Amino acid sequence: MKTNGGGRRRIRALCWSQRAWRGAGMAQKKYLQAKLTQFLREDRIQLWKPPYTDENKKVGLALKDLAKKYSDKLECCENEVEKMIEEIRCKAIERGTGNENYRTTGIATIEVFLPPRLKKDRKNLLETRLLITGRELRSKIAETFGFQENYIKIVINKKQLQLGKTLEEQGVAHNVKAMVLELKQSEEDVRKNFQLEEEEQNEAELKEKQIQRTKRGLEILAQRAAETVVDPEMTPYLDIANQTGRSIRIPASERKALMLAMGYHEKGRAFLKRKEYGIALPCLLDADKYFCECCRELLDTVDNYAVLQLDIVWCYFRLEQLECLDDAEKKLNLAQKCFKNCYGENHQRLVHIKGNCGKEKVLFLRLYLLQGIRNYHSGNDVEACEYLNKARQLLKELYIDPSKVDNLLQLGFTAQEARLGLRACDGNVDHAATHITNRREILLSNPQMWWLNDSNPETDNRQESPSQENIDQLVYMGFDALVAEAALRVFRGNVQLAAQTLAHNGGSLPPDLPLSPEDSLSPPATSPSDSAGTSSASTDEDMETEAVNEILEDIPEHEEDYLDSTLEDEEMIIAEYLSYVENMKSATKKN
Repeated sequence: MKTNGGGRRRIRALCWSQRAWRGAGMAQKKYLQAKLTQFLREDRIQLWKPPYTDENKKVGLALKDLAKKYSDKLECCENEVEKMIEEIRCKAIERGTGNENYRTTGIATIEVFLPPRLKKDRKNLLETRLLITGRELRSKIAETFGFQENYIKIVINKKQLQLGKTLEEQGVAHNVKAMVLELKQSEEDVRKNFQLEEEEQNEAELKEKQIQRTKRGLEILAQRAAETVVDPEMTPYLDIANQTGRSIRIPASERKALMLAMGYHEKGRAFLKRKEYGIALPCLLDADKYFCECCRELLDTVDNYAVLQLDIVWCYFRLEQLECLDDAEKKLNLAQKCFKNCYGENHQRLVHIKGNCGKEKVLFLRLYLLQGIRNYHSGNDVEACEYLNKARQLLKELYIDPSKVDNLLQLGFTAQEARLGLRACDGNVDHAATHITNRREILLSNPQMWWLNDSNPETDNRQESPSQENIDQLVYMGFDALVAEAALRVFRGNVQLAAQTLAHNGGSLPPDLPLSPEDSLSPPATSPSDSAGTSSASTDEDMETEAVNEILEDIPEHEEDYLDSTLEDEEMIIAEYLSYVENMKSATKKN
């Protein structure tokens, strides 16, 4: 009876394993590998030594006994467990051989993670000396794995590989992980089809130029912010408010880093929305680098840095490369700590300031989801289940009835405003409409309506000259000084409204906005000789303007854009990973 019982258990385990492997794929494999690694550590098993490996480094007979023992614990097919243990054993031997080789020859081993489209053999070992340049390593990776050299980027230690510096100078060490990001997207080997290859090469070139324009535009904006100071004694800081409204003073020395950090983050988020994760990640990693040059108080007391940590981990996950992010847990814990500092223990500070915390729950949903995924991939099924269920509960709370969104759309609001408003007001349509209307200090699409409704001859002070400090704030953002001054006159010195209107209208004031004579921006006449003398300068300025405008186009009009999500992707991923956990539970109960 004991044997028969064991046989029945084995049949059930085999059936479950086949279903799980077909449905779960890589996620299930990572989970089982993580569990096996835990068991091996707990039992202090050294697979690279006898009796699991013989003197010729071949597999020993004892490995089968080990597979049987662990398959019973995991309720998984014995053959699959044996295969995975053998993979772990081979990797351990490869690492040992590589370590010995590095000690004797100085030749390092790099673990190269290839893009998801390659499906098989995505993890590969590459030997190299650390004195070569980043460009030489990129060339070696491209040649070894069949990429076009100019259309890949390499990420090591969460930083883009710098082509002009040696690996040693960049802190690249033996046994490091390198992730390959491909600028062109393909679901098949494009070399089999010349037309596809040509099209994708053009696409990759456009993306590379776009990345370079992004860098140029952000550098221009950041340089303006660093250099344009009205009075160093009176205004040496760029002011940013934390969640309590208290001003955080940013030293001039950190202003450029802050501008670059925020700019790269917004650009990265724009790529994330378009699901261009391979281009988004370098922007997000650059944002992280520049944020780390800012004062600790800033990083601890505003939620920008916490949101960035979530975006980075999410990007790695969507690239199916979470394994490359060794400190994913650290980043998620940092985000959770920062949210707690900003919003209060139970969001009470947020509720006190904003009156609700509905919109910010989106951030916690993604946080819990990523924590659940990370724990699952690490073999921690209990913790994974806990976090995934917390994410599912928030998903229920944040669900929006599509008919309510339609009701608000019929009132003239945007879908984004509708989602944010409904979540802020617990799904009450009337309250959401009032909430959105109150937020709209001005209708950006029709500023004249705001002026007609709010104009008062007795209080109309548009003729007063705006302060130079306010003008400079808009110049920091990349707007022309004359346009900035005119906008501030129109909006009575309100920098936020001026900036939103200029950004919404491509850096200009709307043509239908009533302007006083001094606010009009007629260009001065220029002589032909003046024009000829400035043609080359104008070309450079046009290129700079194009780069800056491309950055400004990705700056969201709504200040809470980062809180807006349909949650469609999150809903599917929560269901997917909960199904993996439930499969594990049901298999255990059957035993």
